[in-house]
Amino acid sequence: MRSSPGPAAPQTAAPPATADPDAAFSLTRLFDAVADAVPERTALVAGGRVVSYAGLRGRADRLARHLAAAGVRRGEHVAILSFNRAEWVESFLGVLRAGAVPVNVNYRYVAGELRHVLADSHTVALIAEESLAATVARVRPDLPRLRHAVLLEDGAEPAAREAVRAAFPEAVGYEDALAAAPREQPLPPTSGSDHYLLYTGGTTGYPKGVLWRQADIFRAAVERRSPGAPRARSPRDVAERARACFPQRMLVLGPLMHAAGQWNALSMLLCGKRVVLSTDRSFRAERVVALAHREGVHTLQVVGDAMARPLARHLLTEPGLCPELSAVRSGGTPLTPPVRGLWRAWREDIALADSYGGSETGVCGSAIGPDAGGGSEPLTGSQDGRSFTMGGSIAVLDERLRPLPPGSAVVGRIARTGRIPLGYYNDPIATARTFPTDGQGRRWALSGDFGTRAGDGSIVLLGRGSVVINTAGEKVYPEEVEAALKAHPSVEDAIVVPAPDELLGQRVTALVSLAAGAAPDEAGLLAFCRVRLAGFKVPRTVHFVDRVHRTAVGKQDYRWASSVVQGVI
Repeated sequence: MRSSPGPAAPQTAAPPATADPDAAFSLTRLFDAVADAVPERTALVAGGRVVSYAGLRGRADRLARHLAAAGVRRGEHVAILSFNRAEWVESFLGVLRAGAVPVNVNYRYVAGELRHVLADSHTVALIAEESLAATVARVRPDLPRLRHAVLLEDGAEPAAREAVRAAFPEAVGYEDALAAAPREQPLPPTSGSDHYLLYTGGTTGYPKGVLWRQADIFRAAVERRSPGAPRARSPRDVAERARACFPQRMLVLGPLMHAAGQWNALSMLLCGKRVVLSTDRSFRAERVVALAHREGVHTLQVVGDAMARPLARHLLTEPGLCPELSAVRSGGTPLTPPVRGLWRAWREDIALADSYGGSETGVCGSAIGPDAGGGSEPLTGSQDGRSFTMGGSIAVLDERLRPLPPGSAVVGRIARTGRIPLGYYNDPIATARTFPTDGQGRRWALSGDFGTRAGDGSIVLLGRGSVVINTAGEKVYPEEVEAALKAHPSVEDAIVVPAPDELLGQRVTALVSLAAGAAPDEAGLLAFCRVRLAGFKVPRTVHFVDRVHRTAVGKQDYRWASSVVQGVI
């Protein structure tokens, strides 16, 4: 039976293509244009597989025909539950090709979280690695809309495979599905108004699905062009740029299930360039460096210090590796000055870039801070890599949703207007809160971050409003304090959270892991912070830990940190 999104969910069927000037900018039509322009060029390298643009399109088409023959209809949702591998990219493109909407699913989710995402998204089909599908099998009875599964072999234990087959008797193997896909199966036309759905966990609460039009996500997050170059006017423009481009190779280390990895991979594919994926299930710096060297990558996509620091340290032990590596791009969290210094010590002319954005806003801008740091001067927004040059659609808003002028000292909410999401799927209350309309009728997407507008128009990022600390009436943004802590040469990593305080309400509390060989010195660390931060921002308490926990994409795990602090109070 065909599922319905229900009254609370935005409609998934797109309007007729002729009604929308962005109709030609569906992600599949753009990819087709590139594949036609450079069919034999390598698109993807993953786990020993080397796939050309023509080959990637061919396999995506076969998956699309299988899904259509299995009854997946235009606008319905198909979940992808997998680690990074070539089939993730094939599945994403194949679902789009079928006129359906891919749903990214975090492979670290437990049964309850998987139940929520698959039920909330109204998923009707699942493409999953067998070992991961075993967890979904436990909640299959709670998912009445889920009617089809395509399984990827991943060396799952026999018991797990048996559980999956019992829960999904209609399931078909991925390669079998492609091999048997009916060539005559018609596929629907696609449009830039077709939907793109990105589930994001956020800092607290259950994941929410951010619903975009494909044309808008292309413009806001995926389109890659040279400075000063005009935006593409048609898929033909995208194809011509791909044909003429240098076939750059990027090693994408962010999980494709999250925005940073997914958008970097898509932007490379829609430029006719090469995506290299690490298919390891855990991060090991020596294996990443070996892969980068073997594939001759030019750019590394990382998520902050958690990836960038061990990679730089390993390269310093073998400086002759990766001769073609010329750039490191970080998204999700900025590189700190000490880590930038490590990369400069390895190769002085390495280009280091931080990008700022989010699931609700797309890619908003890039950092303009220096490439190295660690000196004795107080850190400012531009010195610690937290000052970003933003596009004209980005603003810092006051409490009445009015853009603050350059040079204003007022702390406001960072937001984007113009090409922004339609809202949260199946959540009108959260949609109204995050995508408000101002007094002039202009819709905004609130990023969740707070910042200030510098005199030169750049935006100084302070941090997430959801984790802000209120100490004696003063607001402290943890990421600002963390940046100061991580500038200390003895600090490996740091995370800052509130702890209850009878006098202050909340006190600023830091969890710090130290570099190898460093000894705990709370007094020295706090003195270091006092010349970099206002007094009320300096941590009142420091707990030294073996390791600062991070999420799957390298961001600080504030839930873990809060539980640690609560346990030692």
